[in-house]
Amino acid sequence: MKRPGAAGQDLAQRVSGLIRDVPDFPRPGILFKDIMPMLADGPTLAAVVDHIVSVHRPAGFDIVAGIEARGFLLAAPIAYAAGCGVVAIRKAGKLPGRCLAASYDLEYGQGVLELQRAALPAGCRVLVVDDVLATGGTLAAAGALTESAGAVVAGMAVLVELSALAGRERLSSEVTTLLVG
Repeated sequence: MKRPGAAGQDLAQRVSGLIRDVPDFPRPGILFKDIMPMLADGPTLAAVVDHIVSVHRPAGFDIVAGIEARGFLLAAPIAYAAGCGVVAIRKAGKLPGRCLAASYDLEYGQGVLELQRAALPAGCRVLVVDDVLATGGTLAAAGALTESAGAVVAGMAVLVELSALAGRERLSSEVTTLLVG
């Protein structure tokens, strides 16, 4: 696991103060991490984007894939800051045209993610971005979709990792995270 250095730890502390815990959402027993206050704070959002780009730039990536829905809100500015494009990995039935699909388990159910077949050029290096790593199902499905499209997962980045759920163990790609809870 890559953890932030000293500057990243200051940022992590700032981000932590802006993420709100919402108990019993969307179902009883789930502790939802509301990142919207952090996204609304322009200087913090800019610092998060710059941090993620700087951590992943050495390994190199050609495109950023954001996972629905809050991953989109991070992926687009990361792609912009890195000077590359962005693609969407969405819930089933939300993308037009031919799509690849991967099912996954959530901590409270099951889901299916899709990626448009032509979204990723063969062999491109993809940074997969989401807001929270919980059980790892969503990121694992996104990684599988990326590889099914003929691309390479260059890395994965999340804001928050819920380490008690051991989601990292389900992933074959390196994951960077700003906060571990």
